[in-house]
Amino acid sequence: MSQEIPAEIRQLAQQVEADGGVVWAIYPDPYGGRWQLLVELPLDRVEPTPYQRDLSPHHVERLKAVIRAIGRFIDPIVAIRTPDGRYWTPNGNHRREAMFRLGARRITAILIPDPAVAYHILGLNTEKAHNLREKALEVLRMYRTLREEHPEDPERSFAFQFEEAHLITLGILYDRRERFAGAGYVPILRKVDGFLDMPLREALGERERRAQVIEAIDAMLEPILEALHERGIRYPFLKQAVLSQVNPIRRKRIVTMSFDEVMTRIREGLSRYNAEAVTAEELAQVAAEAEE
Repeated sequence: MSQEIPAEIRQLAQQVEADGGVVWAIYPDPYGGRWQLLVELPLDRVEPTPYQRDLSPHHVERLKAVIRAIGRFIDPIVAIRTPDGRYWTPNGNHRREAMFRLGARRITAILIPDPAVAYHILGLNTEKAHNLREKALEVLRMYRTLREEHPEDPERSFAFQFEEAHLITLGILYDRRERFAGAGYVPILRKVDGFLDMPLREALGERERRAQVIEAIDAMLEPILEALHERGIRYPFLKQAVLSQVNPIRRKRIVTMSFDEVMTRIREGLSRYNAEAVTAEELAQVAAEAEE
């Protein structure tokens, strides 16, 4: 049974054509029944969302090779239209760049009329798995944009877009220090660094404070790791192992301690840590648990 296409969707189709694109289909999606368009867009009008991770040159070259080998572009990107006639893709930047380098002038896209989709990068992006650094930096960029657009909205209201609260805190650290190694803090932060009820305009300050706390802990860890290296102990997950040893919530499923309480206990543990007394076997066991 055919449905009447809403006026705003017809208007969007007209805008696509005015922008030099082609509308191939207008249809309700098979899950939620919301209207969307299958379109062909001028490639020079398509851009990544401004808070997206950086391109991986290796992945772009891999996509180029696949597209060239099969002789077709068969995986449409997702796009939204901006008020000034550009098209942002939250999930197709590598495909966009690969097509550009192959000399294409147009790209197939599923055009969504809802601009909020642009913030669902982490869930939509299936091109290339995010590593922790990429994910955290992407969340931080989204956070800063949303803070400008929705300063009074609580941080917690964007939990779906950010996925995990600690990514915001780690994003600040990765933004400050290119070589920061944050994986060792994830098991701790997942339990104590939750979403805040503060409005975004205030919450970023608290996030920056928490990042400074972790940065101070990281500075305490450096001489300990150096001392262990001098003893010939160089396990891949050594940093995680040392953190696990001083982590007061290491084996707890239910945590009642606050972020600051846990971090204070970790600092106290590191201040007492004796790198000369700990055994290689003990660290190996904890490192293996950390890797798991």
